[in-house]
Amino acid sequence: MKVAALILAAGGGSRLGRPKAEVVLGGRRLVDLAIESCVRAGLSPVVVVLGAAWVIPMPLADSPDGDAPEVWLVENTEWSTGLSSSLRAGLAALETDAGIEAAVITLVDTLSVGDGHLSRVSSLLRDGATAAVATYRGETRTPVGLAREVWSDVARTVVGDEGARRWLRAHPEMVTEVECADLGPWIDIDTAEDLPGLS
Repeated sequence: MKVAALILAAGGGSRLGRPKAEVVLGGRRLVDLAIESCVRAGLSPVVVVLGAAWVIPMPLADSPDGDAPEVWLVENTEWSTGLSSSLRAGLAALETDAGIEAAVITLVDTLSVGDGHLSRVSSLLRDGATAAVATYRGETRTPVGLAREVWSDVARTVVGDEGARRWLRAHPEMVTEVECADLGPWIDIDTAEDLPGLS
């Protein structure tokens, strides 16, 4: 089963003062760290939605199966309208490849989400889940997995600065949860104070 990754990285980072895709931590950009986690989780292609800043990812080592990682860059010209426009742009790009059966969605500013989280969500999709979501002590967060059959419905549903949350709440019978708190807390980066060493 071909499961893609979708990294939402188009935002301007208004509270941070710069686009999060450009942020460097420990000598590496957040966008490159996110791509690397997706590749390690065996997700392909890795689709990165950019907007406020256009960044070219650093070259990556081969994926676990020995192939060169396939990374698509998608421009969201409506990034200022919120996260929903990035999700729509990413899902539209994925629709162009009929071989992709599902996607795992993650955010560029959730450095705490690694390949372990992504693998757990993708495993649920491979096992037949229509939608899969990571939880942290029962609280739903990212990553979120969606089977191809619901992409168009999700794209029609999302609004403003939220992702698939509204659709997930409207269709609880389709959602399979996987606890990820044992992998560490869910942390997103909104301000420079959120993570020491941010540059």
